[in-house]
Amino acid sequence: MSDKIYPVSAEWAQRAFINEAKYKDMYARSVSDPQGFWAEQGKRIDWMTPYTKVKNTSFGPGDVSIKWYEDGVTNAAYNCVDRHLPKRANQTAIIFEGDDPSDSRHITYQELHEQVCRFANVLKAHGVKKGDRVTIYLPMIPEAAYAMLACARIGAAHSVVFGGFSPDSLAGRIEDASTDVLITADEGLRGGRKVPLKANADAAAEKAPVKTMVVVKRTGGKVDMKPGRDVWYHEEAAKVSPVCPPEPMNAEDPLFILYTS
Repeated sequence: MSDKIYPVSAEWAQRAFINEAKYKDMYARSVSDPQGFWAEQGKRIDWMTPYTKVKNTSFGPGDVSIKWYEDGVTNAAYNCVDRHLPKRANQTAIIFEGDDPSDSRHITYQELHEQVCRFANVLKAHGVKKGDRVTIYLPMIPEAAYAMLACARIGAAHSVVFGGFSPDSLAGRIEDASTDVLITADEGLRGGRKVPLKANADAAAEKAPVKTMVVVKRTGGKVDMKPGRDVWYHEEAAKVSPVCPPEPMNAEDPLFILYTS
């Protein structure tokens, strides 16, 4: 391993939110007064119902419990998108660069808000509600971010499965999470090669059936669409409103499921 040190430039140091002295001061307070320190840090996000409890933990034998801001009500998608709209609606929220660098674009907060709301309403139209689980099997495209934020917006926990995983791996995760809705794409692109995501999803669904498969058109490649189960995302998105109120969520509600490989 290289032992070369790369010094922080004066420009970057000037742009930093905190310097070394401030960091040490914050760390010292977090250790000496964790309740007071994290009570302040929690105010950095927006709450529908402000918390009155901060840290509630137990590490006793047979009694391990960790809770943060347990009586607060908020929404992760609102904090990622909506609260930035008043000042940053036209600023870039996501920079996307595809497998081919020429396939790139900047997505503003306003555009992101509309896309997330549409995706959320598509999911709701297909029966997804607060407390449900949704499996996401997509390539690295903007729709992956839209889907995750859409799930958070309506209170459904999302489970992201890497697009390189096999049908068996996907099926196991669908079954374990008790998923009724799977979001995938016709194909993915990786290093110039096409990845048959829809075909893999179909194979997985033979072992772990889903009620609805939402398919994003990425390459336009030919895929089989099962009537009564499979729908094209762009067609469904054109039918729904670009407005979807965020679901009030308890701070301890599950946000996502992430399996180890």
